[in-house]
Amino acid sequence: MKLKIYMLAIILFSSIASFGQNSGKTDRIIIKLKNEIADPGNSWSKQNLIGNNRIDIVSQKFQAVKISRQSAGKKSNAHIYVIQFPQGTDLKQVIDEYCKTGETVYAEPDFTGSGGGTQGIVPNDQYYYLQWGLKNDGTFPLSPSKAGADIDMENGWSLEQGDSTIIVGIIDTGDKLDHPEFAGRIWKNYKEIPNNGIDDDGNGFVDDVQGWNFAGSNNDPTDDQGHGTNVAGIIGANANNTILYAGVDWKCKLMILKGLNNSSFGYYSWWADAIYYAVDNGAKVINMSLGGKGVSTTLQDAVNYALDNNVVIAACMMNTNSDTIYYPAKYTGVIAVGSTNPNDTRSNPFFWSPTSGSNYGSHISVVAPGNYIYGLNYLSNTNYSSYWGGTSQATPLVAGLASLLLAQDTNRTPAQIKSIIESTAEDQVGDPSEDTPGWDQYYGFGRINAFYALSVFTGIKTQDPQDEMVTVFPNPAKDNFTVSFPAMTRQIEIFNLLGQTVIRKKVEGLSKQTFQLENNGIYLIQVTTGKQRISKKLTVCK
Repeated sequence: MKLKIYMLAIILFSSIASFGQNSGKTDRIIIKLKNEIADPGNSWSKQNLIGNNRIDIVSQKFQAVKISRQSAGKKSNAHIYVIQFPQGTDLKQVIDEYCKTGETVYAEPDFTGSGGGTQGIVPNDQYYYLQWGLKNDGTFPLSPSKAGADIDMENGWSLEQGDSTIIVGIIDTGDKLDHPEFAGRIWKNYKEIPNNGIDDDGNGFVDDVQGWNFAGSNNDPTDDQGHGTNVAGIIGANANNTILYAGVDWKCKLMILKGLNNSSFGYYSWWADAIYYAVDNGAKVINMSLGGKGVSTTLQDAVNYALDNNVVIAACMMNTNSDTIYYPAKYTGVIAVGSTNPNDTRSNPFFWSPTSGSNYGSHISVVAPGNYIYGLNYLSNTNYSSYWGGTSQATPLVAGLASLLLAQDTNRTPAQIKSIIESTAEDQVGDPSEDTPGWDQYYGFGRINAFYALSVFTGIKTQDPQDEMVTVFPNPAKDNFTVSFPAMTRQIEIFNLLGQTVIRKKVEGLSKQTFQLENNGIYLIQVTTGKQRISKKLTVCK
């Protein structure tokens, strides 16, 4: 099922990109015809023709070198053919031409594959086997465990491992800056001259060479509590270096912003200042594994400043096993994250207290593994035995995934990142009494899936800024897709290549709609607002 969804997601949402990084190189196409061919014998194969005039014209145009009939089973009379072309042929263009004939049920690349033992990328980090949240084989020793109750990270890494130009701000207790797992990964302010007592770059902070300590009002964001080092390691510990653990993102820079003191206490003013600092100094994602109950205009304004400047914020739901609201998770636009156990149940309780548990409520976005999360130690470069539990540990998995999505496409907005993560989350994986179909208050849209999320390629990049107002996202488990569009949209129409209307739907007052197309082919989505029409092309190949 995963392979089918992957092919669907890649082809459905990328009409100008290649057929996917992991689909395998090929110079062959498979086509299924709607109608019986004129020559049902084999004489056509010698001339590299099928006997359907429209199809044969395309085959000759692109210099087909071999055609063979594909078996469709004894009880089927389907007309399916494999057509081979010279190496280097633009198969996307060929498929488009076949679809334009109106003679095909579908046309798709004859993908290649390999044995299941090589699927995904497995890092060689010494204690990676303890990171059940990234890969769960059902043998985790500390808690009941279920194979597959993870974020499918190994397959995700086969699509994206990160980009050193993406900066992730981490507002927490600080970090063990000299840990070898962070070598080359800590963000540096190269506009600042170290230890000269001068604010060289004029940003209001003196000697802020590697972040800032907002709890202590100084330039040393060293961790003195432990929480921040664990969180930073989940996001970005160096991978494939044979030691300790692997982070979600292998290349991003980590901007360390100490917003909690050694008692894990922090003022909203510290957090707000840290958000402004992160945005103004280039962060594209901010992780906030913290929260408070007070409603604050100061913190709300800072969050809005980040979102308005295209900075993603992921925040934890907190751990009181209640629907108590905490901020900044509650703020609109923030990705609010709950926690799951190694068996996919909601963390209730966490290992450290029988009254604890992952919070729930109307603002939850998604859940991620968060209990018994092994990680780096703030007092030692070699200690591998410490683990934490909380929505604080689930949130950096989401922040790390957001940074990978930005590494794929830096033009993605916080709203798009949030939508991708939510729409590709795995639903109904946990306790059926809580994890009900669709969004629910305990699991949100479901447990995040890095592979599904990174398999989404949104839209077509054009010079028309209006094009970005319409985006398309897959719902892999349901084999359909969701179109998001401006609120003033009146109608959505979907046409096939013959100009025939397949779907026409009035959508006034809505901002998104889900569709399913039964037949493979190339379609045009046309969104009509009061002032304009916005079109997007997509190819469906199941």
